[in-house]
Amino acid sequence: MKKIFAFSAMALAVAVSAHAQAAPTKVAVIQVQSAILQTKDGQKAANELQAKFAPKKAELDKKQTDLQAMQDQLKKGQATMSEDARTKLMRDIDTANTRLQRETQDAQTDLDEEQQKIMQELGNKMMAVIEKYSQQNGIAMVIDVSNPQTPVLWAAQAVDITNEIVKLYDQANPSAAGAAPAARPAAPASAPAAPAVKKK
Repeated sequence: MKKIFAFSAMALAVAVSAHAQAAPTKVAVIQVQSAILQTKDGQKAANELQAKFAPKKAELDKKQTDLQAMQDQLKKGQATMSEDARTKLMRDIDTANTRLQRETQDAQTDLDEEQQKIMQELGNKMMAVIEKYSQQNGIAMVIDVSNPQTPVLWAAQAVDITNEIVKLYDQANPSAAGAAPAARPAAPASAPAAPAVKKK
């Protein structure tokens, strides 16, 4: 989900079980945001969110088109319109523009809240997969590099476990096995994509 799904990065640190035979020393990185959206659950959620917000997007698009038509009418008729007609049209444009901005902001807020709920729910399920994977592979810490503000400046491709976690997540959560590939969210604004990590 691009803002499908737009969405905030999760700070992630996975401690390995103290029962391991040897103290784990390996560190891994993951793009959690990207991983969630690549899972079948994530794709299914993206499609459902798109369908839910499609009518509102269509409504806002129509209002934007109507507003543009009024602006074009004012521009073309400036010289020939009466002062009263011009004043009324300008007032109508201001009213329509203010209403459109307010409705767009409200729709964006609703979308953000829905996306956050989805990311939280799927993120919790993914955490269980990450913990299990880390314990089985002697990993002491997993760092989420979805956020561009992460202190990780460089990471070798070998320590990026994003793809492995996506596969394991889908194996552990087969309910969405028939989900179609996720489409871009039909929302007033789109989510920022997870940044790529600089690798070898």
